[in-house]
Amino acid sequence: MRRHEHLAEVEEIAIRVRLERLKDGRYLGTSPDVPGLVAEGRSVAEAVEISQGLARKIVESCLEHGDPLPRVFRNKQRPNQEYRWQRGHSGRSSAKQEST
Repeated sequence: MRRHEHLAEVEEIAIRVRLERLKDGRYLGTSPDVPGLVAEGRSVAEAVEISQGLARKIVESCLEHGDPLPRVFRNKQRPNQEYRWQRGHSGRSSAKQEST
């Protein structure tokens, strides 16, 4: 069986990823910039890595099927706000919103 690969030149775009620690200790990542992006990982790093890969796949699918790209990819602008991961006084993890 012959394998076909499609390569495309794509600019890197910053997207916001919201992370939530689940009861079982895993992390759930979603993005307000990429509708439909839902990623789960064993660690923060893994959830972010999976989110990045899913964002690429969503863009590839939109291009392949002629669907509109999420706004952040159409405008090629950095989101207005960023989120930093932090651990609160109670030991619970949360994402803190910061204006840029």
